[in-house]
Amino acid sequence: MKVAWLDVSDIASRRPGISRWPWQSSSVTRAWVRELTGWMLAAAVSLITAATVASSVRAEMLFRDGDSLIVALLSRSLLSGDTLDWAMSSVLFLPESAAFTALDAALPFGVDGLFALTAALNLLALYGAVRLVAGRRREGTAPVAWSVVALAVFGIVAMTDVSSSRDALDLASLQLTTTYYSATVVAVVLSVGIVRRSLDRGRGSVWLSVASGVLALISTLSNPLFAVWATVPLVVILGVAAFAQRRAGSGRGRILIILSVLAVGTALGFVLRIPFAAWIANTGAGYAQPSLWQESVSYYARLTAERLQSPAGVLGLLLIVALVIFAAVRTARATEPGERSVAVMAWVAPLVVVVGAIALGTHAARYLQPLAFAPVLALVASPRVLRLPVPLRRQAAAVVGVLLLVVGGLSIPRLADAASHPDADLACVTDWVDASGRTGAGQFWTVRLPKLHLADPARLVQVDHQLNAYAWLVNRTDFDVGEVSFLVEDAQTVPWDLPNAVLPENVIDCGRYSILDFGTRTLPLGPPHS
Repeated sequence: MKVAWLDVSDIASRRPGISRWPWQSSSVTRAWVRELTGWMLAAAVSLITAATVASSVRAEMLFRDGDSLIVALLSRSLLSGDTLDWAMSSVLFLPESAAFTALDAALPFGVDGLFALTAALNLLALYGAVRLVAGRRREGTAPVAWSVVALAVFGIVAMTDVSSSRDALDLASLQLTTTYYSATVVAVVLSVGIVRRSLDRGRGSVWLSVASGVLALISTLSNPLFAVWATVPLVVILGVAAFAQRRAGSGRGRILIILSVLAVGTALGFVLRIPFAAWIANTGAGYAQPSLWQESVSYYARLTAERLQSPAGVLGLLLIVALVIFAAVRTARATEPGERSVAVMAWVAPLVVVVGAIALGTHAARYLQPLAFAPVLALVASPRVLRLPVPLRRQAAAVVGVLLLVVGGLSIPRLADAASHPDADLACVTDWVDASGRTGAGQFWTVRLPKLHLADPARLVQVDHQLNAYAWLVNRTDFDVGEVSFLVEDAQTVPWDLPNAVLPENVIDCGRYSILDFGTRTLPLGPPHS
């Protein structure tokens, strides 16, 4: 007996009105291949950027900066099951801590390896957000390609950051850290993407509205800067757009819904910060000093002048200026609301943060990060295909793609080497403290790095120069010990203010560190403050 075998394509072809199953559609296949290729190229760009930054003097910010270690310290505390009584800044780092803790629990990496991996993943997350901003692919557009280009340009700007100081106008490379608002940057770009997708649809979308509100809520709960970086400029942009379309009822209503959801989500985020009040040691209100606006102008002007002292710094600033100009041109030429919203955001967000930072009299370069990432969005406002012959375009894309993948692969060992670079001075301190079995203390900028790398971080307590407990970005349960028997110091340590009769029995030389060992004598801790 002869059996006729039928596959799914035969069934599909024999059903009236159906020629193929959805997954057999050549257009769907091409779309998946295109998106996957984009993510692969973005991963290559991320690895290249992370390896370059980690191999430069900027590695200080990735692996050793006192502020940059808070997420890793919190993650260790969570995984160790410690009693949590943390004194945080106005930023709670909720998404960053959740991601780092998950990686720490799942991977057998050391803390520096996790920092290196996170640097690349932060850039990859930024690509995903930029890809959302670029919009859906339509005839004559290449959103995937332009999203990769946008990430590459951002990576180039990050690689021009050449200062080891946190007090520098080197903003793009901060995206590679676990601490300096990397999740907030991604959330801001995602919000721009949601607004763009909502406007492109030409009709209301419940899910996009919900996503916009939830994103604003979580981001504001974690970091109030989201309101300044995203909510304020987007509300202004949408408000102007709604006024411009006041005679077009449906379009105006949709814009007002997006605007309202974003504002309400942000407001709820501030409300939900109330239960975390015990953890917030500084609300950030004290940072606003409008009377110091002139000093703020001088401060940011000095940082700009310092940046211009190196060729790489000049290149980075020129790229940003060029992108802002391009954003203004793209705004004037925009033909669709979604395209226009992205182009406007690319130059309005930097303007808002610069004017706001000066008006509030701030003195912190990290608040100006939209200067680095927002202008890049101009590249995906209208991601049209280049007017080149198709064969030439495909060949160029193939060559660039292969080069990126090869260099990205070669960057993995370079990044791993940067993460495993030995630090004999640090090892000297941690080995001595672990072996002593005792508890010591040190000042914030000195003690943070050794504290993170100890077997038990509680063995080093954070204090000021008078041995008062310093409750800042640390678990306050550390202070329960009440007294310490040695002090760690380095060049950043403010001279100790101790009773004259108190002298160390021994001083252990650990290179850039010194350990003042008081032996059996203990030093009481003073009252905590932040």
